[in-house]
Amino acid sequence: MKKFKHIILSGLCTLILLSCTISYKFNGTVIDYSVIKTISIQDFTNQAAMVYAPLANVFNEELKDTFTRQTRLTLERSGGDLEIEGEITGYDIAPMAISSDNTLASETRLTVRINVRYTNNTNHEEDFERSYSAYRNFDSNQLLTDVQDELIEEIVEEICDNIYNDTVANW
Repeated sequence: MKKFKHIILSGLCTLILLSCTISYKFNGTVIDYSVIKTISIQDFTNQAAMVYAPLANVFNEELKDTFTRQTRLTLERSGGDLEIEGEITGYDIAPMAISSDNTLASETRLTVRINVRYTNNTNHEEDFERSYSAYRNFDSNQLLTDVQDELIEEIVEEICDNIYNDTVANW
């Protein structure tokens, strides 16, 4: 009888171990490529009150590049299994830290805000509309025109990573 229990217990343990699976995905995506094959990303228009002309192009290209680099999805003009669209809603500059003599700001903050509408045409329960923003501070002794391009690259990359994580990554 003791031998019979040992055999049954061993069989159950083996069955449990065989039924467990571990999956590692180093890019963090949770895309079922047998169902989701395409993505369409519409160009985001710049509707911010203060406009920096290159921002829309830099953002649009980085967002498309993020998805094409990190997934196997085919980029379509429209009607993809996943769809992303939206607009740039903010490009703002604000004084931040006050200098030691309390007269001037020692730092200035550049903030970009983007509104995103995400549609998963294979599972509409995942659809959302969300606002993203990121900022960078810079020394007030510098002109915005001198640091703007570098700051925009950093801000746009952060926002695109957040959009990617919220749409197809399991973070």
